[in-house]
Amino acid sequence: MNVLKTPAERFNDLPDYPFSPHHLSVAPGLEMHYLDEGDASGPPVLLLHGEPSWSYLYRKMIPPLARAGYRVLAPDLIGFGKSDKPTDARDYSYAKHVAWVLSWMDQLKLEDLTLFCQDWGSLIGLRLVGEHQARFARVVVGNGFLPIAQRPPGAPFLLWRSFARYSPIFPVGRIINSGCVTKLSPAVRAAYDAPFPSRAYQAGARALPGLVPIYPEDPAVPANRAAWEVLGRFEKPFLTLFGKNDPILGRTDAPLIAHVPGAKGQPHQRFWGGHFVQEDRGEFLAEAMIAWMKAA
Repeated sequence: MNVLKTPAERFNDLPDYPFSPHHLSVAPGLEMHYLDEGDASGPPVLLLHGEPSWSYLYRKMIPPLARAGYRVLAPDLIGFGKSDKPTDARDYSYAKHVAWVLSWMDQLKLEDLTLFCQDWGSLIGLRLVGEHQARFARVVVGNGFLPIAQRPPGAPFLLWRSFARYSPIFPVGRIINSGCVTKLSPAVRAAYDAPFPSRAYQAGARALPGLVPIYPEDPAVPANRAAWEVLGRFEKPFLTLFGKNDPILGRTDAPLIAHVPGAKGQPHQRFWGGHFVQEDRGEFLAEAMIAWMKAA
C-alpha cells in the first residue's frame, strides 16, 4: 500500500483551528489524526465528519462543547485531513473505514459515547452503533442516514458519484461551499483544500461516493441491514438535527425518527442550513446538543 502524508506546513495558520494534533496507528502503516479537546475526564462526545471534509468542519462546535465540560473527540477519516492517505482507491472500502474508526475507539477505550454524525460520518457511525451499541449512550444525526439499498438512488447522487470518479479536478473547498447555505470565505475554502496538495492525495475523497451501498448486491448491504435492525431496537436517546436546505439528505430524518425507538419524544429539529450543517449552524448545533444532554 502506497501512503501519503500531507506536509504539516499545509495546515499552518488555518482560521479558527487552534487545536492540538494527536495520532494513532489504526492499521499497519496507517495513522489516524484526531482532536481531543476539553475535560479529559468529562463525558466523551464523538464527532464524525463525512465526504469530502475533515475535522476542520467541527471547529465551531468543539469550543462550546468543551466549555460545557465534555471531552470532545474528532478524528479525521483515513484519506482525509491530517490522517494518512493511501493513494489507490482500491485500498478503501466501507468495511475498512468502519474497522479503522473502531480500532481508534478501542485504543482510546472510548465508552458511554455521545455520537454526532453527518454524511459519511453517519454511514460509519450508525454502523458502529448497530454493531457496538453498548458503547454509545446517545446519538445525534445531522443530515445523514444508514443506507440499506431499499430504493433506487436519485439522479443528483448518481451525478455526484460520477463526478467524484471521473472529473479531472476535484475542488474540495468549492464542493464544501456548494453544500452550504452560507458563503465560505477564500481562507475557509483553502482550509478544506489543505489536506490535498495534488490529485495523488485525493484517492480516498474520490472513492467514498462509490462506496455508498445503493444496490442490493453491494458487499456492505448485509452488515448495514443488520445494523439497521439493531437500530430498530435502540432505545437510548436518539436525536436528529437537520439542515432543511439539503436537497439530497435534508429529509432522511423522517425514516430515522420512525424507525429508532429512542427517537420517540425527542426535540428533533429541521432548520435553516445546508448539507454541511456544522459549517452553516455549528454553534447552534453545539448549543442544542448541550441543552439536550444536560436535560437527560
